[in-house]
This record gives sequence, structure tokens and C-alpha cells, in this order.
Amino acid sequence: MRARPDRDPLSPTTVILIANVAVFALQLVADLARGSWLDRLLMHAVLVPSELAHGAVWQLLTFQFLHGGLLHLGINCLMLYMFGRPVEIALGRTAFWQLYLGSGALGGLLQSAATWLAPSHFGYGGTVGASCGVYGVVAVFALMNREMRLTTLIAFIIPVSMKAKHLLTVLAVVAILGLLQPHSGVAHAGHLGGMLGGWLYLQFLAGRSQPRWRWPRLRRRRQPRIAVVRTPKTPWPKAAPPSSPEPGPDELPPEEFIQQAVDPILDKISTQGIHSLTERERKILELARRKIH
Repeated sequence: MRARPDRDPLSPTTVILIANVAVFALQLVADLARGSWLDRLLMHAVLVPSELAHGAVWQLLTFQFLHGGLLHLGINCLMLYMFGRPVEIALGRTAFWQLYLGSGALGGLLQSAATWLAPSHFGYGGTVGASCGVYGVVAVFALMNREMRLTTLIAFIIPVSMKAKHLLTVLAVVAILGLLQPHSGVAHAGHLGGMLGGWLYLQFLAGRSQPRWRWPRLRRRRQPRIAVVRTPKTPWPKAAPPSSPEPGPDELPPEEFIQQAVDPILDKISTQGIHSLTERERKILELARRKIH
């Protein structure tokens, strides 16, 4: 019917993937020209706890586009490609940017805090990588699709199938165990911060239209029925003459049906996200799928 939102070349997921690859290419050029202005510029983009404490707050954003190697870049981009597009469609573009950058900044802040509290355990080096924001996206995906079964590769070789909620649990346990290892070289505190950022986003910023992650509500009490007593002085109202019913969506021709009923819903998905659809709009999309196929 239309180009799918996840295939939009200017989607946030695509823009972040391109930016990560482009910045990594600049890192390779800077390595060949040590001491150049490009090398000094990229050094100021690394998240360094001591510099952050002295006001270098921009590093909470810039470090998310730097990577420590080709494998580091490949893993983060692969995870973002797998989980970013579904989350982007569900939340919308603006909300996805808020989720990704906010989770990354929170992860970087927690990693810096861990270094401030125990520098001999976590080391004094800087932090780079998109994994904090990616972990926030993965957390949102898992919380919104708890029972969905996923297949992942351990060490890129052994396939393992598990539910999304179990994958999130495994990632959290690995990050917690990693905190116990001194000088691991992995920002485990940042990973936990990214997952925490995703959870906080769903709880407080994503609105009330996410039925898969909200806490269960108590049922509303039924209102007592009010009996109407007819008195002789109050005549019954006359019934209105029956009007000819308007044709339902399934009675319209296919072209007119798509133009009148489906196009406004697709526009709403593009601007507000698929979570904003009502139950009636979801049924219309399902009807459109059956008409086309």
C-alpha cells in the first residue's frame, strides 16, 4: 500500500548506523595522522570521567558514536539494526531519538559514576561505543514484547532460542557479573544504565498507550443501573425513522477503501507511531491486508 516506515532511508535507525560507520572511518584516518586537529577533536569526544567532572557534558552524547574497533562497531550496529527498527515503528521517530540518546547518556553517566567511586576497580580510561543506547533499545523491545521468541547466536556460532524477557534477564545478569571483574575493559555499568534508561522511558515518558508493559490496573466498579419509571404525563418518544446505513469499510471498492480508510491510518502511524492506533483502526488495517492478499 505504501513504503513501510522501517524502510525509510532517513529513519533514525538508518541515520545512527550511517553516523557510526562514518565516525569510525574518521577514527581510522585520525590514527594515521596522530597529533592532527582531527585526532585532537576525536579525543575530546571520548567520555572521560575526569573531564566530565570539569564540565565536558557534551561527551555524554559524542562518545556514543565512537568505537574501539571493527568488531565493537559490528556488534553494536547489528543489535541496533535488529531491535531498532521495530522499536522505532512502535514509538515514532522523535520518541526513538529521545530513548536512544537518553539511554546512552544515562549509561555513560553511570559508567563515569562507577569510575569516580572505585577508580582502582574500573580503571581511569575513557568510554566509547553505542552499546549504552543500544541496550536501552533492546530493553524497550523486550518489555514491549515479553513473550516473543528470539533466536540469538552465542559467540556468533551457537543458535539459542529464548523469549525476549529472558534475553533481557541474561543481559542484565552478564552486566552485573561483569561489574565484579576488575579492569574488564567493558562498560558493564554503562550497559546497566542503558537498560535502566529504557525501563524509565517506558514508565514515565512513553505515555499511556503501551498495553504490553504497563502494570495491571484494578477493574473499574460497575455503575449502578438507574431505572426509568414511565408516568402517564410523560409520553414515550417517537422512534426516528430508520435511515439508510452508510456502506461499511468492507463494502467499498478497494481503491476507495484504501484512499478513505487506510491512508489516514498510515499517516497517523508515520507521525505518532503504531502504538497510537485505536482498536477500530487496527481492525481496518487487518481488513486491508485481507483485501490486498
